Amino acid sequence: MTKLEIDTAYGPARAELHCAEEGVAVLMLGHGAGGGIGAKDLVAVTRAAQAAGVHVALVEQPYRVAGRRAPAPATQLDTAWLTVADEISERFDDLPIVFGGRSSGARVACRTAAAGQAVAVLCLAFPEHPPGKPEKSRQGELDAVEVPTLVVQGERDPFGLPKAGPHHEIVVLQGDHNLSADLEGVSRAAAEWLERVLRPLT
Repeated sequence: MTKLEIDTAYGPARAELHCAEEGVAVLMLGHGAGGGIGAKDLVAVTRAAQAAGVHVALVEQPYRVAGRRAPAPATQLDTAWLTVADEISERFDDLPIVFGGRSSGARVACRTAAAGQAVAVLCLAFPEHPPGKPEKSRQGELDAVEVPTLVVQGERDPFGLPKAGPHHEIVVLQGDHNLSADLEGVSRAAAEWLERVLRPLT
């Protein structure tokens, strides 16, 4: 495991690299709004991706590196993420890059997929709407993604259940927003999907 500090317009971000033996792609994973890269589902997906021959970069946004819990505005999150993506892409000789993350990190991955030339997007616990406010839907962020997308969602997630679409599929597992009730299911869904979407590129 290697740790990188990457300067962005909003302060340093950090990336923790977990390399596969013979990586065919890179998966960048972002954390939730108030959480970190140690979230159980992120750890589970990291291990599953490595076993599937995919390098993983767990990305800490600058506000977390600075010790703040309140998330930065979306434009700052997206800009910092794309800066990190450039650095990761160079480091791995322009291997295909998959964007992903949990909750807020999943939203960042969706919003930046086109600009960052991601070949696919992996969303863990995509926050379809704020709890109790289904009228404030974020489905549009998901629908705007034009590359293969997997959403892994807990059946009792108070942030709602996104709808499937032409480019994205939904896997519903036991549990709520933290997805820790079925980590084996999270791992299996991520590994099978990564192998399927990356096979034509390798």
